[in-house]
Amino acid sequence: MDLYEHQGKELFARHGVNVSAGKVAYTPEEAEQAAKELGGQVVVKAQVLMGGRGKAGGIKLANDPAEAKAKAEDIIGLDIKGHVVRRLWIEDASDIDREYYFSINFDRTAKMPLLMLSTEGGMDIEEVAEKTPEKLATMHVDPVWGLRAFEARQLAFQANIDADVRNKVVAMMLQLYDAFVKEDAMLVEVNPLLITPDGEVKALDSKFSVDDNALFRHPYIAEMRDVQAQDPQEQMAHEKGVTYVKLDGEVGILGNGAGLVMSTLDVIQQAGGRPANFLDVGGGATAEEIVASLEIILSDDKVRSIFFNIFGGITRCTEVAQGIITALEQLDVQVPIVVRLDGTASEEGLKMLADANLSNVTVADTMLGAAAEAVALASGTTATV
Repeated sequence: MDLYEHQGKELFARHGVNVSAGKVAYTPEEAEQAAKELGGQVVVKAQVLMGGRGKAGGIKLANDPAEAKAKAEDIIGLDIKGHVVRRLWIEDASDIDREYYFSINFDRTAKMPLLMLSTEGGMDIEEVAEKTPEKLATMHVDPVWGLRAFEARQLAFQANIDADVRNKVVAMMLQLYDAFVKEDAMLVEVNPLLITPDGEVKALDSKFSVDDNALFRHPYIAEMRDVQAQDPQEQMAHEKGVTYVKLDGEVGILGNGAGLVMSTLDVIQQAGGRPANFLDVGGGATAEEIVASLEIILSDDKVRSIFFNIFGGITRCTEVAQGIITALEQLDVQVPIVVRLDGTASEEGLKMLADANLSNVTVADTMLGAAAEAVALASGTTATV
């Protein structure tokens, strides 16, 4: 679950991280009032779950409340990489002397948190890594021991952090690591980590992503979820408890088990098609869950065909077949469906589909053949399976 900047800063503050004072606004009038309460120069910042706000015109400086209102009118409703701005963060303006970059990301390959620190703050870290890799210091942290002060100091030396603020930067890194661990984060990023002319160290921005599987431990974070900002299909999937990720293609995918679904995406690409989604119904799927999953896929108007790829283990293929039959009875399904059933009760499931005589359902024997058929049907042709 990704958080807005102001939400991430709220969590930062809980762990002692120095952040600027600010207020959330949903209208230009609220932005004006927030600027009055804060006093002085303020920054009007679009709140979207996406980077690149500054380049898109989503961050503007305002000298007084009237200007803050005008800037808010410009930003609210702005489309930033497909994300429409519906809320703002009105923040005290800060004097900038230097900008650093710091992040903690969970490295799945190493099974450890990965820390990155650079004096090249305010830039895309990918650009820094590509053009000036020597300016990006990295360190893995043993999760058993956690980040220790001498390790944070070692990283600061490696990144050539200026001596006059090194201790303060180290202290903030320790605070951010504390937030990363205690809030079950997958990513904590500060870009820029600001140094003011008088040597104050401040988190000027926040990217904070929390592990969805840990939200039951953090109900106050779970309540921060902005349902309106979610993709409609992903929102529906969340409500139905289905693992779903929307993609850009035309072939809807439904499988059981993340590995099988990932393989299915690959074979669709191999067959010349583009997957429309990742959808894993998991082990032991019931007919009701199949109906719900098919409803989610069909809610995407880009889908031109659907590929059911089921290997029955815990999941009985008869349950999948019954789900398909029930869904076609309950839903207005206008796209062709290709089904490949294998494993537990597959013969019985295939017989159920044959007996139902469903006009828009094609049964395939192999995964590659089914993928080719699904891709062909999505393009309005047919393939031999």
